[in-house]
Amino acid sequence: MNENRTHHRSRVTLIFLILVLAALALSGRLVYLMIFRSEHYSQMAEDLHQRERTIKAARGRIIDRNGKVIATNRTVCTVSVIHNQVEDPEQVISVLTAELGLSEESVRKKVEKRSSREIIKTNVDKAQGDKIRDMRLAGVKVDEDYKRYYPYDSLASRVLGFTGGDNQGIIGLEVEYESTLKGANGKILTLADAAGIEIENAAEDRIEPIAGNDLYVSLDMNIQQYAEQAAYQIMEKKGAKQASILVMNPKNGEILAMASVPGFHLNDPFQLPEGTAEPADEKARQDLLNTMWRNPCVSDTYEPGSTFKIITAAAGLEEGVVTLEDHFSCPGFRVVEDRRIRCHKVGGHGGETFLQGMMNSCNPVLIDVGQRLGVENYYKYFKQFGLMGKTGIDLPGEASTIMHQKENMGAVELATVSFGQSFQITPVQLVATVSSIINGGTRVTPHFGVKSVSADGSRIREFEYPEGERILSEETSATMRYILEQVVAEGSGKNAKLPGYRVGGKTATSEKLPRSLKKYISSFIGFAPADDPQVIALVTIDEPEGIYYGGTIAAPVIADVFKNILPYLGIQAEEEPAQ
Repeated sequence: MNENRTHHRSRVTLIFLILVLAALALSGRLVYLMIFRSEHYSQMAEDLHQRERTIKAARGRIIDRNGKVIATNRTVCTVSVIHNQVEDPEQVISVLTAELGLSEESVRKKVEKRSSREIIKTNVDKAQGDKIRDMRLAGVKVDEDYKRYYPYDSLASRVLGFTGGDNQGIIGLEVEYESTLKGANGKILTLADAAGIEIENAAEDRIEPIAGNDLYVSLDMNIQQYAEQAAYQIMEKKGAKQASILVMNPKNGEILAMASVPGFHLNDPFQLPEGTAEPADEKARQDLLNTMWRNPCVSDTYEPGSTFKIITAAAGLEEGVVTLEDHFSCPGFRVVEDRRIRCHKVGGHGGETFLQGMMNSCNPVLIDVGQRLGVENYYKYFKQFGLMGKTGIDLPGEASTIMHQKENMGAVELATVSFGQSFQITPVQLVATVSSIINGGTRVTPHFGVKSVSADGSRIREFEYPEGERILSEETSATMRYILEQVVAEGSGKNAKLPGYRVGGKTATSEKLPRSLKKYISSFIGFAPADDPQVIALVTIDEPEGIYYGGTIAAPVIADVFKNILPYLGIQAEEEPAQ
């Protein structure tokens, strides 16, 4: 009996000790949580009852050289619902369906979804958003947002680019200068109770957004308009696939206009060109959009044809393998190894000096200069002139030159390259290289960006570009200006003549691959004034119908552009001498 009592007491004592130990452990844990972890759990509790909404930052504007705003923002609204705060779901569904033009099914699905916040629609017109806000529907939030707006719509569309639904740049300057333009979003933090309902009159934490910087560019929208009008006129007149005109300052690389037509609507960039059938699948549609957005001046390569004779001539003169008075003979072709390479003049030009050969755009003369240079020297100048790399233009998607490997370049390849065939470059690379040849001999970086300025004007950053390396002597540069002025004055480029102005330039007609299709690109590159170039322009006409010679159809386009923009730039015409 005593033994049983003793055993019972032991069990009670053990249970008591266990309970005491458990209580001590719980007390210790409670003390630990209250003292050492209080801040952590206090923050967690706060987070549970805090709601966060983003305040979108205004994207920086893009402004042309004359102060015209060419990309800005319009205030729009984002309409959303918070499930736990909705008091009358049917009323909310009915109003939002009617006001936002959405299907009842899609609105109901979002209103009835148990989540902290569901976005019903973005980019709602501000007046419409204000109307919904004024209805004071419980659980419906209307936040102001920004949508990109382009006052000139399709003008310079492939240069400016556009933004997506998140207001981030997708193509063009918008994506290239994303970090400059985007700004920093702000936040609104509100308190909610355990049921997730916002507490009225509770203090709001607000972090203000920081607007993006304005981007000032060299683009001149007046010159851009002249260039696009001229490009559209020649494209429609010749039934061409597309046409491009690039206008630049050859001294510093500032691009005044880059017109590639047809363009697209910047305020509706996902709309396919008029007359295009809607593709069957999304991939095919995206391919069409990518083609429409693509900038051929920067992203497409082509055989430059005779405009490239400028590079061969400059290299030959600089190396001393030819002079203006050197004599050549053109029977209408030149035989190189086993190849008979013809001149555009079937009967040939007969005897001519190097200057006359350039004025006549004679292939055999330039083939001879290329052969005198040799592969090693030609490659040296190709690299020295900056043709082996990219220009460094501040636009995305720049293509590289497609050129023969030096070890694979024989006499025939050297001959065809000498007059602009069997390799490919971009239009912007050609303009940059010719600029460096005529501006006194220094390489320029083509660019649009001039400076960025903070929204309040307190911070200004001037953009800097690599100081041009000397690629050519001033003497050779002066000789090239003289040659190219003669090409326009009395040679193959005479259709680019402009009364009162000294214009230099070079024509080209290049056959596209495969040659069997008999499709051509006609082009002309010109500059003025010829003795001190202030502006250079290149026009390319892709697959013109009928007469396709560059001297006939491309040269007059640049004459027309110069007729408009030279007086506008303050370059006055000289009086013509009396006959």
